[in-house]
Amino acid sequence: MSARIWGLSLGGLLCGLLVTLWVAGDLLSRPAAREVGPPPQELGAQTVSLSTVPGQHVVGWFARGESQGAVLLLHGVRGDRRQMTERALFLQQAGDATLQIDLPAHGESSGERITFGAREAAGVEAAVRFLRQTLPGVQIAVIGVSLGAASTVLAGLDPALQAVILESMYPTIDEAVQDRLAMRLGRVGAGLAPLLLWQLPLRVGLSAEALRPIDRLPSLGAPVLIASGADDQHTLWPETQRLFDAAKEPKVLWRVEGAAHVDLHDHAPEPYRQRVLEFLAQHLRGGAAQTAH
Repeated sequence: MSARIWGLSLGGLLCGLLVTLWVAGDLLSRPAAREVGPPPQELGAQTVSLSTVPGQHVVGWFARGESQGAVLLLHGVRGDRRQMTERALFLQQAGDATLQIDLPAHGESSGERITFGAREAAGVEAAVRFLRQTLPGVQIAVIGVSLGAASTVLAGLDPALQAVILESMYPTIDEAVQDRLAMRLGRVGAGLAPLLLWQLPLRVGLSAEALRPIDRLPSLGAPVLIASGADDQHTLWPETQRLFDAAKEPKVLWRVEGAAHVDLHDHAPEPYRQRVLEFLAQHLRGGAAQTAH
């Protein structure tokens, strides 16, 4: 085969790769809007719409509790508030108020693009503000899954929360992209990460430097439980260990054996509930853990 043909073939492959990555970038940041509907009857919740920035809002389910604790529940990427219903139910049994929201650009909340935690942070801020105004003097905790975890850390809430549980959170967007490409294309795929990352300013008006939860974690200002699956390939265990090392005391690390990048509650319901209730009993309610039935 002549050098010219080789060159044309290689050029065609590169063009095809660039087009594929461009399309992938669009799909990854495209909003995950969908109708969610009313809350399940067993939640005993009401639907609320909370203003974030002018012209934008997040929608959620709010249920009052019997204790002085309230827990904000934040789903993962491309999910919605229904993902957190089982958590809300066992927390309500422990007496806590709960608020589940659709993060910006998800479910019934407004938003033009998924921004991997940066602008989703405005939804977290609006939800915490709602809890403080609706339940004066309440002690507030957050449980965030993946995107929900990153959004919590990037929100930089002040005053600080009483307790935070971060599940399956990426340390930096660079590593998150590399890990996902490596899963699909091997080591060569990880080297293609810059071709996706350079799209961030074009797609969502952000740089990769704005998406480094590990840098913001030390200023979280609340006791933190960091949990991730031992077999998670989206966020590798050494990356989770680095997150834990970056967090300030008091902190707890939970390595969930046998779990990949999955819903940790669904993977191990009883151990999950026990650990979460014990952590919240110590840092949110200041008493003994209650058992969820």
